[in-house]
Amino acid sequence: MDISVHENTESMQLCYESVNGSCPRAIRSTGVRITLYLLAVLAILVTLFGNMLVIISIAHFKQLHTPTNYLVFSLAIADFLLGCIVMPYSLIRSIESCWYFGILFCKLHTSFDLVLCAASIIHLCCISVDRYYAVCDPLKYKTTITVSTVLIMICLSWALSFLVGFVIIFLELHLIEIKDFYYHEIACFGGCTLMMGKVCALVYSTISFYFPAFIMVNVILCVNKNLFPSFVMSD
Repeated sequence: MDISVHENTESMQLCYESVNGSCPRAIRSTGVRITLYLLAVLAILVTLFGNMLVIISIAHFKQLHTPTNYLVFSLAIADFLLGCIVMPYSLIRSIESCWYFGILFCKLHTSFDLVLCAASIIHLCCISVDRYYAVCDPLKYKTTITVSTVLIMICLSWALSFLVGFVIIFLELHLIEIKDFYYHEIACFGGCTLMMGKVCALVYSTISFYFPAFIMVNVILCVNKNLFPSFVMSD
């Protein structure tokens, strides 16, 4: 019995061998690790170059300077930043199951993860509203969806995303219901795990997903009703 315990201890790798309370490290062969890193780099490059192409195209060509494309431009910036700031470190953490970048950067990284994911979804919601006016009320589109209106939508999208993301993490609102469990059972040196209590998860999900998704679904239904009225009536 003692021999098996000793063998299990030796076979388990830690993120920081010389530190008490270090997180366990995933044991993977060199071939598997290289394959995962290659796939991770490919995913990051596709994200970066795809969004960079959108950003450069809209910024360079004046004929693309429209209210709709300003929203697309801001969305591309959010996704580009996701590929720069969030994805590389998240993929390293996923492959190694360790966090090597410090506690402060863990909080910053997690905050930006929440911010950029929320910003992307809220921007999609704004684009759906823009398309609703373009399709369902084209005569009032130019007077309703102006450049100033779109800039306000963009600023509010980013402000709400930053407010929610940074407040939740740096004030530790996500741990209010589970702080004892998290620090006694989950937290370890070399880890950067995001856990949320039920209330915080519900609030963040509502702001960053459920409410925007509700708006987008209703906008799509309204657009389809205007584009295909006979099909809707027959149903």
